[in-house]
Amino acid sequence: MNGLIALLGSGEYLPVMDGVDKFLLANCGANGHTPRVVCLPTAAGREGEGSWGNWMKMGEEHFKRLGADVQSLPIIDRASADDPQFESALESANLVYFSGGDPNYLYKTMNGSRAWQAAQKAWARGAAYAGCSAGAMILGKSMPDFRRAGLGTRQGFGLVPAAFILPHFDAIPVIRKPFIFALRRQLDDGESLLGIDEETALIGRLGDAWRVHGRQTVSRFTRAGEQVFAAGQEVNLV
Repeated sequence: MNGLIALLGSGEYLPVMDGVDKFLLANCGANGHTPRVVCLPTAAGREGEGSWGNWMKMGEEHFKRLGADVQSLPIIDRASADDPQFESALESANLVYFSGGDPNYLYKTMNGSRAWQAAQKAWARGAAYAGCSAGAMILGKSMPDFRRAGLGTRQGFGLVPAAFILPHFDAIPVIRKPFIFALRRQLDDGESLLGIDEETALIGRLGDAWRVHGRQTVSRFTRAGEQVFAAGQEVNLV
């Protein structure tokens, strides 16, 4: 059975998301053992070691504090994503966590890589996937090109039943209306766009219920209208 998927709007490795991460650790298929967490800074791979190294450190400190067995892997480019030395850790993980950065770079680095295949094996046996910001965006069918105000799109993995996944949703109020208008025009009947506020997560399993966790809200747009869901409410993504 596929494991849980957590789509986070922001806040990776911060105390404000402790409740979300404790829920994931309790529901990641560890079966009473200490959960094994793998943190991946891949989306920040082009930002230099000062950036991706900091994400690695933050991930390890955060999940150690929560009682997990955690390892950050320096998968920062295609060469490291295809390095077989990382496969075992990914395949045996109970939670694979992608921090934020550049979604297009993250997708291109992971697509077809050995690391991505290993992470998918873990998820297929019940491990959880957590993606913050860029790590959430890559799971939609497509990713908007912010440089073209939503008029251009890039391919995503399509693992979550949503055409687009937009993190930091409450932090983009100035451009939100025209941006959402442009993206909604690209939706087919039955498709949706998800807007996930900062310090908020949407957690669920394919074919099952999805629920809002965290401090704020999740918005779901279709061609027909908009719904806003607060923490604790279910979101229908079927």
